[in-house]
Amino acid sequence: MNKKLLVLAMALAFTLSTVAAIAATTNCTVTAIDGDTVTLDCKKADDLKVGQKVKVKEAKKKGVEGC
Repeated sequence: MNKKLLVLAMALAFTLSTVAAIAATTNCTVTAIDGDTVTLDCKKADDLKVGQKVKVKEAKKKGVEGC
């Protein structure tokens, strides 16, 4: 019985952490760069707060296929 509860609790924790990670994702476009300052135009800007630290990743480029 305890193992079933533990497995259920772990599955619930994993599900909640995955949903939180997906909910924190937003797509942005760089609109301006001035020295060390980068200005972004985001679709879900209301999710962000002033002073909040964000992680920025460069969009992946698709490989060129050919002979």
